[in-house]
Amino acid sequence: MTTITAESQSFAPAVAEPANTAVARTRLLAIDALRGLVMLFMLVDHVRETFFLHLQVTDPVDANTTDPGLFFTRLLSTFCAPTFVALTGLSAWLYGQSHTKKEVSEFLLKRGLFLIFLELTVICLAWPTQTFEFPPARFWLQVIWAIGISMVALSALIYLPRKGQFAVGLAIVCLHNLLDGIVLTPQDSGYAIWAVLHQRTVIDLGMGLTAKTTYPVLPWIGVILLGYACGPWFGKGSDPALRLKRLVRLGVGMILAFVAIRYANVYGDKPWFVADSQIRTLMSFLALTKYPPSLLFLLPTVGTGVLLLALFEKYQDSAVLPHLAYLGGAPMFFYILHLYTLKAIYHIALALYGPVKGTVFGVDNLSTVWIWVFALIVPLYLPTRWFAGVKQRRKDIWWLKYL
Repeated sequence: MTTITAESQSFAPAVAEPANTAVARTRLLAIDALRGLVMLFMLVDHVRETFFLHLQVTDPVDANTTDPGLFFTRLLSTFCAPTFVALTGLSAWLYGQSHTKKEVSEFLLKRGLFLIFLELTVICLAWPTQTFEFPPARFWLQVIWAIGISMVALSALIYLPRKGQFAVGLAIVCLHNLLDGIVLTPQDSGYAIWAVLHQRTVIDLGMGLTAKTTYPVLPWIGVILLGYACGPWFGKGSDPALRLKRLVRLGVGMILAFVAIRYANVYGDKPWFVADSQIRTLMSFLALTKYPPSLLFLLPTVGTGVLLLALFEKYQDSAVLPHLAYLGGAPMFFYILHLYTLKAIYHIALALYGPVKGTVFGVDNLSTVWIWVFALIVPLYLPTRWFAGVKQRRKDIWWLKYL
């Protein structure tokens, strides 16, 4: 969930605006629209989790046993977190065009801590099977937590020279899989810190409470830093044609690098295999580790996001983009709204029909999940659009920027 939105005053440039202002609005519209699109992908995944609780998938997804429809529905959501985190870094740089580096650092620090607080309070209670008892028996340290920690780290890393930002970001993203063999136990010194950074596991907090580090944060720190380092491509007065050329080259290069490294089967994720059918062989090739995100997970997901960003900027006159940009203009509002909407629907269904899938409520067909996705888009879009408009109009209300 990106948490600093592009600083556009409106999603569509006015006809009478000077050319340089119109270009800036177009550039920022594309960023918000991409954010909005991947939020819809996120909605697909969370509807799946709500109604398919009885058919949870492993990480990486098991290509031998998972239904192909469920596999590719899950695959769609893999673009969400990498795009959110990279755009958060990019948007932080854009924020710095009208603020000092110290102000950007302070905002990142405060915003990151605020996100961590939200994850541990409002958001941890939002998942369908969680009760409203606080504190819950288990804290799930998920994507908002990871973005919050990454923003706190970025608040310090922005002081590196730009070449240093690229060097550190690339080193983290490309080399962190060398650390996969380091697996600590609760008895080991530094276990909790390592669990937060790179090992998906459970931390005992005492008093019967635990925390699951679903999103180890080290690779995400690399992604947010690289997003920030690419910010000058989008700066005021930058050449749109040159930016598009850079984006296309970067996106294509990342995807080709993924294919080459993945085909070699020597580094970056668990090996793929030739299965008894072409579809399952393809599934094995695309079954990548998200927790923490492997190099091979990040290459195609961020690469595709980069290409979509170029596409959105090139076709900024599309009638769809402003609507996507409204969703991307109020990401935290949408995130909390959709989680509690799904929680309400789940518990209403559970009260009406009972736990029809073991201990949980669920549906039989994946098509039902997609029907719910399309049914929810407009009811979620309308209040999000309203709130995005409030944020744009009421710059005097300082706390709105935190939502």
